[in-house]
Amino acid sequence: MPTAEPKPKPEPPPKRPRRERKESGFVAVRTALTAWLSRPLASFHLVLALTGVLTVIGIVMVLSASSVASYNPKTGSGVYSLFVKHLVFVALGSVVFWLGLRVKLERIRRMSATATVICLVLLVLVLTPLGSEVNGSQGWFKIGEFTFQPVEAAKVALAFWGAHILVIKYNVIHQWRHLLVPVVPIALLMFALVMLQPDLGGTVTLAVVLLALLWFAGAPKRLFGVILAGGLAGVLVLAVIAPYRLARVMSFLSPDADVTAEGFQANQAKLALADGGFLGKGLGQGTSNWGYLPNVQNDFIFALIGEELGLIGCVVVLVLFGGVAVVGLRIATRNIDPWIRIVSGTLTVFLVAQAGINIGYVVGLLPVTGVTLPLISYGGTSLVITMLIMGVLANAARHEPEAVAALRTQGPGKFGRLLRLPAPDPYRPPATRKAAGRSGAKAARPAPRAARPAPAQERRRSVREPVRRSAARTSTATSRGGAARTTASRGTRSTANRRGHR
Repeated sequence: MPTAEPKPKPEPPPKRPRRERKESGFVAVRTALTAWLSRPLASFHLVLALTGVLTVIGIVMVLSASSVASYNPKTGSGVYSLFVKHLVFVALGSVVFWLGLRVKLERIRRMSATATVICLVLLVLVLTPLGSEVNGSQGWFKIGEFTFQPVEAAKVALAFWGAHILVIKYNVIHQWRHLLVPVVPIALLMFALVMLQPDLGGTVTLAVVLLALLWFAGAPKRLFGVILAGGLAGVLVLAVIAPYRLARVMSFLSPDADVTAEGFQANQAKLALADGGFLGKGLGQGTSNWGYLPNVQNDFIFALIGEELGLIGCVVVLVLFGGVAVVGLRIATRNIDPWIRIVSGTLTVFLVAQAGINIGYVVGLLPVTGVTLPLISYGGTSLVITMLIMGVLANAARHEPEAVAALRTQGPGKFGRLLRLPAPDPYRPPATRKAAGRSGAKAARPAPRAARPAPAQERRRSVREPVRRSAARTSTATSRGGAARTTASRGTRSTANRRGHR
């Protein structure tokens, strides 16, 4: 008999390639990150983390940048005098951050008109002998060793009050006179008062606040083309009429023409970034703070970050401000209160735009305008106001619908107990126009524009919703207002018969 051939051994299964392992690990990380971001208080915790990390980076870099500039044997100031003052501003900003987080947003909205009037008065008073001139701009109040710049507070007041007015006028915002008045005239008045100081950087950031307000309120897109064209023309006129501004623009267009005059700071900033390389020289090892780059602790601190922390440090700062943009817009989109949506979006765009302007002129992409890097530059009014903005954003994050439900059912949480934060109130949609007219109350912004039906659709819907009254196959169509209409001759005859019977 023939012998059976042995069966071939089964081949072992092929090993999983490394790429699949990497992909599975990436999927696991992405799934975990998505699950964490879906938590009710994820936005709130992200705001706290971003504020803390940026503030710590600012403290470290100010310590490294200000030691040489602080030392002055004539006045008796030591190498840590500016750093100690910065710590005082950080402590004051922390208190303001807590207040912005704890005070109810509805109360902030009610106080916005008063704050705007106070800021306008301060912008007028700073131009009088009560104000002080610093670096060629009379935009400061000096109180002992400390200074206050009212334009920084005016930016936040304009955001709060402008959002309040635009929400009230939402039903008529498609009309130009309601869209532009009174927000745009008040903003233009602020622009004029700030330019009289003069302060071009403050005017530019105020313009960013105005544009963000109109954008998030849903203004027509053609309006932004008109505003941008007018703003560009205004900037060109302001640059030509002032010799020092014209010199800055010319130095930006030709940075190598005169590296010892107007282009000195810009060229020194580029050299500092180039010296840092990929990993940097190390903290405290930079040469920019030895007078090679004036005001390095204020407007050009990003250049010192590039010199001492290298490209990696610059990328980390950029990622952090990118996180501020993402989280702020996430808060704006996840809220249903229209005022919170507009304020969150406006403040986020303002902070990120200010950081972009500062980094832009440090790396040579924009002309030098004298705008600080939020939370990182040497402290003062800008640091305190920025921490107030971050506190308001954190407060807005706690007003997301899912966060409100979690905080009111599961308790305030660890941070809520530590900071003694009250439970946020749920958003209550405003009464309809008809109900508001009966009660005498002001009608606020209703549902979003896409979800709001047209007036003609409302009329047709009210006609199509009859109230049936059964009486021997007799139907009468009535509107909700109570006006009855007969829809069939049978109903008309039965109604007449009943009247005759009566």
